[in-house]
Amino acid sequence: QVQLVESGGGLVQTGDSLRLSCAASGRTFSNNYMGWFRQAPGKMREFVATISGNSGITKYADSVKGRFTISRDNTKNTVYLQMSSPKPEDTAVYYCVARAAITAPPTTTSREYSYWGQGTQVTVAS
Repeated sequence: QVQLVESGGGLVQTGDSLRLSCAASGRTFSNNYMGWFRQAPGKMREFVATISGNSGITKYADSVKGRFTISRDNTKNTVYLQMSSPKPEDTAVYYCVARAAITAPPTTTSREYSYWGQGTQVTVAS
């Protein structure tokens, strides 16, 4: 059974940093895109970032570009999201995602990701 388990969420102040982690189990994703989506209360789920299997390709939502960094460690089957200078509008439940197929190019479409974590809450206080 494939599982994606996020950790690292919590309450942070504007300007602090926070790193989310997502550990995958049940299969390896070293050749697959992984990424993050988020959903704020009353809003639609939105793409945050994605990274290719070899970390050579990354893509970010415009709203987080320059502030968030996605990375991965394939030896740990883990993907990370470093959140620098978070803002109150970054408050949301953050979901780790992974694609089942080894395909390219990167996608921001949620339905292209077959595997989802349970989510971790991030709250940014002003």
